[in-house]
Amino acid sequence: MLFTPLPIAGAFLVETEPHADSRGVFARTFCAREFAEHGLESRFVQCSVSHNPRRGTLRGMHYQEAPHAEAKLVRCTAGAIYDVILDLRRDDGGYGKWTSVVLNAENRSGLYIPGGVAHGFQSLAEDTEVFYQISEFHQAGAGRGVRWNDPKFGIEWPVPRPMLSDRDASYPDLA
Repeated sequence: MLFTPLPIAGAFLVETEPHADSRGVFARTFCAREFAEHGLESRFVQCSVSHNPRRGTLRGMHYQEAPHAEAKLVRCTAGAIYDVILDLRRDDGGYGKWTSVVLNAENRSGLYIPGGVAHGFQSLAEDTEVFYQISEFHQAGAGRGVRWNDPKFGIEWPVPRPMLSDRDASYPDLA
């Protein structure tokens, strides 16, 4: 696997190194030893999947508040997503910084998101599926969100007028 640091401290694009032959492709998507060598959380206690039938579906920006902050490894297994992370850690000098990557079934890349960083994505294709590996158990009382279009952060989304849940549409501006 190839680990490329992103502009947000502790976040990485995790690319596979596929091996192809006449049968198709094989690639490792996770190795606890390689994650530990990069100082990344390698213990995942939950996995989740999100299916998004319509292009333009937006989910986010979500995080769990400390002490239940969760690291995530996110991968798009069908379709394509514009994946966004937003640094909400006030102690590392990156507060308010965001970055994005495109994940899709063809590139097989993953996005490693450290705890304290909000996550959201917008589907770029019909029938998109996203697979999450999560380091902490879900704690309903610790779940938080930031409005996807909070002007304080200026996140740029590729598909105008996204399809949103009532919850994601109702988050207040962080300011």
